[in-house]
Amino acid sequence: MIDSCGRDITYLRLSVTDRCNLRCVYCMGDDPLPLAHSEVLRIEELVRISRCFIRLGIRKLRITGGEPLVRKGIMELFDQLGEEVALGRLAELTMTTNGLRLAEVAGRLRAAGLRRVNVSLDTLDPGLFRRITRWGEVERVIDGIAAAKDAGLQVKINVVLQKGVNEDGLDALIAWAGAQGHDMTLIEAMPLGSLAGLRADQFLSVEKMRKDLASRWTLLPCDHRTDGPASFYRVAETGGRLGFIAAISQCFCAACNRVRMTCTGGVSWCLGQESSLELRDLIRSTEDDGPMERALLAGVAAKPAGHRFAVGIAGAACSDGQRSRMNRMGG
Repeated sequence: MIDSCGRDITYLRLSVTDRCNLRCVYCMGDDPLPLAHSEVLRIEELVRISRCFIRLGIRKLRITGGEPLVRKGIMELFDQLGEEVALGRLAELTMTTNGLRLAEVAGRLRAAGLRRVNVSLDTLDPGLFRRITRWGEVERVIDGIAAAKDAGLQVKINVVLQKGVNEDGLDALIAWAGAQGHDMTLIEAMPLGSLAGLRADQFLSVEKMRKDLASRWTLLPCDHRTDGPASFYRVAETGGRLGFIAAISQCFCAACNRVRMTCTGGVSWCLGQESSLELRDLIRSTEDDGPMERALLAGVAAKPAGHRFAVGIAGAACSDGQRSRMNRMGG
């Protein structure tokens, strides 16, 4: 799948549900209206679409949500997609999770073929964690991370930077992640979801945070790379790796190699763009994958050169539709 800019599209982020057992303030409302079950793709449909993407050149597939581990039948999906890894047709199968249910399934995930998981964890402070997530217990997340490590899964911690909220706790997170052997990535908040009107005075850039952290930690250049946009440094004091994703302040679109699909089958070529191809009705109307493959190959030409995110103008980068679907897209 080569887009109009000549980029080789090899990475699919696949949302499997709009539902979540947390209500993080920058992602979901406190009482979102869930999609009807008939609107969400069935497990067999997710497998079918994933295999179509794999035939067209997708090599890395990340399962997202909402929270993927609340999806009924999710282990069946991991088992079937894990077969693609075992057969060499998929290079990597991974997941982003909030970690609340990770302890229950870590061993099964490893057996299914996962080797890495990303866990969202914005603070170690129990009170602040409850405020950010509205009711979450950080101890359960930490237990889930420990279970994943014990099962042989590599864990990366994702932290969304929130000015005036969690920046003072980053030192504790860096020290803890380093001691546990987990990489950690700091991510700029994007003007999506409840942050659609993100103002300049609310925005915390990773460059500013990097300079601040460098006054207390020794950050050494590191050539470690993933399929994502993070730039990594080695923290000399802990030996761990610390990544920075500058989604807004330093656009990384030129090297973008990914597409996303919502849990309803809407393919988005860019996170800053509405879904541009709907697959649900197409696959429910025929057992022939040919039309789906042709639609994907034609649609990839619509992938924009870059996003249009902006900070400082309320709502400038995000329509009402995008604000309501972040929990369906998976970021």
